[in-house]
Amino acid sequence: MSTSALPDPRRWRALAALCSSLVVVTIDNTVLNTALPALADALHASTADLQWINNAYTLVFAAMLITAGGLGTRIGQRRSLTAGLAVFALASAVAALSDSAAQLIALRAVMGLAAAFVMPATLSVIVTLFDERERPKAIAVWSATAGLGIVIGPIAGGLLLEHYSWSSVFWINVPLVAAALAAALLLVPALPGRPTGRLDVPGLLLSALGLAALVDMIIQGPERGWLSATSLLEAAAAVVLLGAFARWELTTPQPMVDLRMFAVRSVSLAGAMLAVTFFALFGLLFVYTQYLQLVHGFSPFKAGLGALPFALAMAATSATSAATAARFGTRLAITGGLLLMALGLAGISLTEVDTPYGLLCVAMAVVGAGMGLVMAPASATAVAAIPRERAPMVSAFNGVARELGGVLGIAVVGTVVSAAYRDRLPDVPAPAAADLPSAHAVAAHLPPEAAARLTSAADHAFTTAMHSGTWTCAAIAIAGAAAAYALIRPDRAVPVPEPDVAAARR
Repeated sequence: MSTSALPDPRRWRALAALCSSLVVVTIDNTVLNTALPALADALHASTADLQWINNAYTLVFAAMLITAGGLGTRIGQRRSLTAGLAVFALASAVAALSDSAAQLIALRAVMGLAAAFVMPATLSVIVTLFDERERPKAIAVWSATAGLGIVIGPIAGGLLLEHYSWSSVFWINVPLVAAALAAALLLVPALPGRPTGRLDVPGLLLSALGLAALVDMIIQGPERGWLSATSLLEAAAAVVLLGAFARWELTTPQPMVDLRMFAVRSVSLAGAMLAVTFFALFGLLFVYTQYLQLVHGFSPFKAGLGALPFALAMAATSATSAATAARFGTRLAITGGLLLMALGLAGISLTEVDTPYGLLCVAMAVVGAGMGLVMAPASATAVAAIPRERAPMVSAFNGVARELGGVLGIAVVGTVVSAAYRDRLPDVPAPAAADLPSAHAVAAHLPPEAAARLTSAADHAFTTAMHSGTWTCAAIAIAGAAAAYALIRPDRAVPVPEPDVAAARR
């Protein structure tokens, strides 16, 4: 279907439906962060159980994105979108009724699988419905929605837990998905699929298993040890499986993914910039929410609201990012956005135990403004550099880059902060020296004076350790800005009918 055949307002209503679908699945990346204490109590979940409840979604989501993008191309993007939403709603309802940690982990994995079918489909439909003139604006709205969903998660989770049990964070998905599903059926055109011969089962299995090994190694690395036998084995398995996937896709006559498009500079650089951005964001949120809840003593809802300045600033700059990139060029927009993120992160690294909330809001707003400048231009540049029918693959690749960047950010920043925290509490008993929540839990059973001394020492140690974590994020953002300025061509990307691999390698 050509874009010229769809000049009517339906495409903007379809965009609203697509964004509502996207925000539902991105919220679930972070909504459980504020519900973990309640889950531990209600389901008698261990620390390892809580990690898997939180990570099962991300693990399956990232591992299945490429596979789901390929299947969506075959069956049609609206079918992929609506089927993913339906399964997501059903799994959410059953998850709300779980009575064990094992059940909830399994259902979170199903939700991650469903979400993997939703995200690539949303961007693919946008690329099909909007022409080259309007597409950057539409992608800017889509990108803002993806980022907002991640930040809204803690706010929504905190608000629900103020009044209801942990199951409310799953029940709320049912009406939200029902509305998104109805909007998709009513407003999104039924675009045809593109049959590509037999289903590439070897490619499907190799990509899913390879990404699963890679993501699990990153998620569990801090707990197991980066050089533990299990971590090294998973890293080796990821290299072998993903290498075999690449070789298979390049030699089979009917590949699931045309890997030649990743040799195009715009595509690979866009993925790298998105990975850097989400590394910084997830690494920041991991320590910032703990800082607000435990050091400042905020409730889960108030702590969630601490990310609101970030969300508002990101929405504002995302909405104008297409115009910014058109005026100053994609290279300067992305470079400037990453430098803004680094500036905000540096501001947060200067916080103390009693830093006023207003100053924290300003720093978070700067980080959000920078992220808003990066996401849409990066996604639009990648999409513009390839044929339209390959948009699901680029969307899936960018989704994998975002998820890998996010889980790596949590893993690396969590390791840095944990090590720095323990180094600053050498004389504290082992349970309290493990992490800040443990210190506050131990203090709750001590006499008032001893509890005050312990919490004060732990709060100061964590705040100082947080500086190391946020400086790490800032350094990654600065490195990304330098790479963007050096590697992104100053002229705007021009769509080409086929990727020229030989030229791209030169």
